[in-house]
Amino acid sequence: MAMEGRRISEELSPRYYALCAVGGMLSAGTTHIALTPLDVLKVNMQVYPVKYYSISKCFSSLLREQGPSALWRGWTGKFFGYGAQGGCRFGLYEYFKGVYSNVFLDQNRNFVYFLSSASAEMFANLALCPFEAVKVRVQAQPCFAKGLHDGFPKLYAAEGTRGFYRGLFPLLGRNLPFSMVMFATFEHSVDFLYRNVAKRRKEDCSIAQQLGVTCIAGYAAGSVGSFISNPADNIVSSLYNRKADSFMLAIRKIGFANLFTRSLPIRLLLVGPSITLQWFFYDTIKVLGGLPTSGEVATDLRDDAS
Repeated sequence: MAMEGRRISEELSPRYYALCAVGGMLSAGTTHIALTPLDVLKVNMQVYPVKYYSISKCFSSLLREQGPSALWRGWTGKFFGYGAQGGCRFGLYEYFKGVYSNVFLDQNRNFVYFLSSASAEMFANLALCPFEAVKVRVQAQPCFAKGLHDGFPKLYAAEGTRGFYRGLFPLLGRNLPFSMVMFATFEHSVDFLYRNVAKRRKEDCSIAQQLGVTCIAGYAAGSVGSFISNPADNIVSSLYNRKADSFMLAIRKIGFANLFTRSLPIRLLLVGPSITLQWFFYDTIKVLGGLPTSGEVATDLRDDAS
């Protein structure tokens, strides 16, 4: 697999990285817009767990009290924020994977996947954090602002620059493990599906079959990543909405067990399809640009020993 990593990295070019970044930006931004209503439910269930103790209760209460438009609150923050995150997450992952594949030739591929995704996610979260700070407040506090255009200046006037990055470390705590697990799960799922289900090389499968593999691997990656990162997601919502003033206080208020279980069903419902669509759109854009679909596939069974 070390030689395979070297071969892959040598094929990369600035055009490849640029197309991956654009594909990540468009795929992440558009899919997050489509799933805004589920995100609104998730955030409100995290911030007001007593009032919104179930998905159906949260949905019916928001419709009755605030109207249908409440379910689309914060869509601009999702589009621009997660678009910026997606561009960095996917584009820089491909870049760092190429770099680390050349540097760590003899390392297990998991090490390269983890290190590449963690490096990319650092930059992705710096880009996302200001948008997420406004979005969460808009979704959970109807009187705070209508969207980014009035939310950004209002937050800056109230808390300064610090307000935009209040939840950076919990956000990293959520997204770093999510990204690391997500990319590694995706890579291994792609390899498993080609070697054990399709039983053919990627190049011998049709584009439709390759995109089908992408969707299945994407759903597996999103679901596993959601479970791993759910505790930090609850902490992020608590901090942004001033339910707690510190990381440790948020943990104490939420409760250790609730960190893993609160809003988990709706988060799985939200993130699984979202990540699946992101991978599908991302790989579709890559194919239209003349690039191969994502994921490494071992050339033969002996590669498993590396």
